[in-house]
Amino acid sequence: EGTMRGMFSMLFGAGILLFTTRKSENMNGTAVTDLFFRRLLWMVLFGFIHCYLLLWDGEILYAYGIVGMFAFSFRHLLPKQLIIIFTVIMVIATGLEVKDYFLTKKTFDQATTATAKKNKGLKLTKEDTKSIAKWEDKIKENKITPAQLKDEMAARSKGYWSIVMHKAPDNVMVQTIFLYRYNFWDTIAMMLFGMAFFKLGILKAAKSNRFYGLMALIGYGIGIAINYYEGSLITSNNFSVLSISKSFMTYHLGRIPTTCGHIALIMLFVKSGILPFLQKSLAAVGQMAFTNYITHSIICNVIFLGYGFSMYGKLQRYELYYIVISIWAFQLIISPIWLKYFLFGPLEWLWRSLTYWKMQPMRRLN
Repeated sequence: EGTMRGMFSMLFGAGILLFTTRKSENMNGTAVTDLFFRRLLWMVLFGFIHCYLLLWDGEILYAYGIVGMFAFSFRHLLPKQLIIIFTVIMVIATGLEVKDYFLTKKTFDQATTATAKKNKGLKLTKEDTKSIAKWEDKIKENKITPAQLKDEMAARSKGYWSIVMHKAPDNVMVQTIFLYRYNFWDTIAMMLFGMAFFKLGILKAAKSNRFYGLMALIGYGIGIAINYYEGSLITSNNFSVLSISKSFMTYHLGRIPTTCGHIALIMLFVKSGILPFLQKSLAAVGQMAFTNYITHSIICNVIFLGYGFSMYGKLQRYELYYIVISIWAFQLIISPIWLKYFLFGPLEWLWRSLTYWKMQPMRRLN
């Protein structure tokens, strides 16, 4: 949970360094800043379109565009300084999760006490009644009922504009309250962590196999143990609101080491040179990350929403993996073929042209 997003945020942080370093070789600082912020402003617009019109409320471009403007100012710091700031931000983020849990537990305890009084036939105070109502609201907010699920399936089975309007309130929440209350801390911390990893050579496969082996062992050892604890906590309590809230207290302690484990494993794979065709395909998917990201959303819209095959809520969890694997296979095949003839993916080309405010070359000359 959250590890792929963690890696993507780290790579975005590394990308800030790549973009600004390459440009500064030929341009003065002001021009680099102008280019970078214009690039991010276009990303914010793309994220807005992706969220509201392409209907992916979990989209990340908008958040990266906003947060990237803050991360830009940290690009000249030393790796040690970046890691210290990353740690401070993660402590704050974890502190917020701990605070949320204890507030949730307080509400639960008060409601439980009041409900016990009610069941015994005792007279409830005004505070008792409020406590019960407050917990019921919490349950409604976090636990969907069969009737709500049916309504949601029906809403997503209608026409395009109907779905746009149905999802708009959730999209507003994701790009405002959720972004600044939760996602901002997570994203900027991982971007700075990525900058540090890039400067230390970890993301360049510049370390030894022994280094990456230990990194994978320690990362997975800590991360999977904590993830197992969280999973057991939630499932043993039948996915209760309180258990899910409690699991978030260790969320970052589990996902960050696991993310590091993933990175170490990928670096070992890259250094090994095995399966060169797969490495080439993965590299091509990465070069076309923007295009593949948006394409993924469009494909899923057609599969799941009402103006396509309307499969939302109709597949078992294991059946969803068939779709995941199919899209991955499609992108792993198409991306290297596309890049054989073109310099960029279509959306990468558009983004680049808008950033430089000039049409960029597209076709390969050879």
